[in-house]
Amino acid sequence: MATDRKDNRLIALTGGVGSGKSRILGLLEQEYGAEVIQTDLVARELEGPGQPGLLALIRALGPEIAGEDGILRKDLLSAMIFGDERIRAKVNGLIHPLVWEEVRRRAEKPAASVTVVESAVLPENPGDFFDEVWYVYTLKECRIRRLMESRGYSEERCLKVMESQASEEEFRRAASRVIDNNGSMEEVRRQVEAFFNSRQ
Repeated sequence: MATDRKDNRLIALTGGVGSGKSRILGLLEQEYGAEVIQTDLVARELEGPGQPGLLALIRALGPEIAGEDGILRKDLLSAMIFGDERIRAKVNGLIHPLVWEEVRRRAEKPAASVTVVESAVLPENPGDFFDEVWYVYTLKECRIRRLMESRGYSEERCLKVMESQASEEEFRRAASRVIDNNGSMEEVRRQVEAFFNSRQ
């Protein structure tokens, strides 16, 4: 059942790759009943066969970006993005506006009293849209270890992906709250509880 937006708490959860946002999302879902919107999943939907994101990529990068089955060739797109800064900027310029348009549409009719939008990339002036922006801070060495263990990345690839994202300083500038995710789950739980018990 939809909740009126004025009764909803809209939170952005952001941080770099490997920062451990997923375990915090799980906590918010299980213990606070939060509705979770992940921009990566929204992008994946928009890049499906016949969807506007894939059609935009085909127009910009050529028909070979999709296979004969009409499905996005993610390996090719990934190679193109990480091999050329101009292509990455072009793709982001096409996909990000579509993603945020869909996120806004869903957030306008929330399914719970708390909605959390998880994204490594925030829209410009996120405070105009979100009630709060939570930045998940994790040491670089911890992030690299997690990525190597969970995704099988080499250290070189970890660093390349990190370099393509916002810096810690940029994340902190956008944040209204910072979660230190270097410790135990119980430490994270205490921080989240404190955030819910107070509003800035």
